[in-house]
Amino acid sequence: FPVTISPAVVTRSREKDKSQKRVMELIIGADGKTRCFGGQKGKEFYGAYHDSEWGVPVHDDRLLFEMLVLEGAQAGLSWETILRRREGYRKAFCNFDPVKVASMRDEELDALLLSPTIIRNRRKVYSVRQNASVFMQIQKEFGSFDCYVWSFVQGKSIRNQWNSLKETPCRSDCSDALSKDLKKRGMTFVGSKIMYAYMQAIGMVRDHCKGCWLFS
Repeated sequence: FPVTISPAVVTRSREKDKSQKRVMELIIGADGKTRCFGGQKGKEFYGAYHDSEWGVPVHDDRLLFEMLVLEGAQAGLSWETILRRREGYRKAFCNFDPVKVASMRDEELDALLLSPTIIRNRRKVYSVRQNASVFMQIQKEFGSFDCYVWSFVQGKSIRNQWNSLKETPCRSDCSDALSKDLKKRGMTFVGSKIMYAYMQAIGMVRDHCKGCWLFS
């Protein structure tokens, strides 16, 4: 006799398949944890960044400047590539002290173009000094860069609920506004896509996906 399968059973089966597919789009690390990215063998450092920094609200101006520099350096490259050079950037740019960076001489910046520990792109290297000057102007105007940048989300993290990183946008109305204002003030390498990644990095946007062990 033919077997009749309930539509409800078919629906549940399809939902299960979709759920399993969503989990497969995430990364199961060497430690068994499911993440949006990182954690595989050889990429434990990337998993550590995902777990302890990505999406965690940052309110320290020095760290906010650090992430701004690193996100600008990422333009056209992968975030993993930049994180592998993070220590090199810290040494090259005075541990991301905006006051010291803003006073760096051309000779010092040119010397960095010979260093394999950072991305040797002249425009990106020189933008760090320019952005440091603007960063300090913003601090003077608003009391801190923290007060300025978090005002774009009214001081509260935006929590999204994506199934996978493929669903996350590369920009938003908020990143558009932040990018436009920073460009107006004189910063470079602060396009809307870069600013959305920056907002993710400093916790203005929390984009941990469903299935990730940090999703909440």
